[in-house]
Amino acid sequence: MEFVTMATSHDERDRAADTAALPVGSFEQHGAHLPLATDSLVASILAKAVSDSYSLFLLPPITVTCSHEHAGFPGTVSISATTLAAVITDIRDSLGEQGIQRLVIISGHGGNYVLSNIAQQANRIAPHVLVYPNSYDWNVARQAAGLQTSAHADMHGGEGETSILLQYASSAVGANWQEADHEADDRPDLLTIGVRGYAKDGIIGRPSLATAEKGAALIRALVAGIEPRLAQLRQPKGSSLYP
Repeated sequence: MEFVTMATSHDERDRAADTAALPVGSFEQHGAHLPLATDSLVASILAKAVSDSYSLFLLPPITVTCSHEHAGFPGTVSISATTLAAVITDIRDSLGEQGIQRLVIISGHGGNYVLSNIAQQANRIAPHVLVYPNSYDWNVARQAAGLQTSAHADMHGGEGETSILLQYASSAVGANWQEADHEADDRPDLLTIGVRGYAKDGIIGRPSLATAEKGAALIRALVAGIEPRLAQLRQPKGSSLYP
């Protein structure tokens, strides 16, 4: 609960934020050592840190999204990309009624490809939606935090996610996390055969390399890395970015 906003209506009235932060996670398998809610936890942890640092209006997370590549693993639940897009559109409309025109989608699940389409459509005239972090942002943060694996190799339940939960939600990490490594760098048919085609236990990465210190460093780097992205998001219509 510490990662979900406890702000009151009066708190948000006084904050008068011009930008909202929406954590978007998933509810999907993360092997035997991490919970189904891992992506939602990661998104919420980062969204709270970003909101605290830049005074954004923090929204509660969307916790069931597009996890179809994890179909067949017990506990995984998905909605359609169309439904997710509709929910975010409705949230944006409701925010707009309050005068909040900008939305930062803090993404904790790489399988939500539709988020990129939402941002592209929303930003065709002027900047309104930022999806963060993308693969570039993750790679910069991972290097800054001293992680040994790349974002590609560490796709699911590995060094990065395990490190973040070790730091911020250690009770959620199972005792066997140091024995859960599985490497599958070549995944050309992921969208066809899903994660089960490459990882029997659902892990692609090396959680044995995780530390709480890396988790804290990752969040710090991502919080710092969003600052120029927020500046871009707040560029007015007709600026040099949007002639």
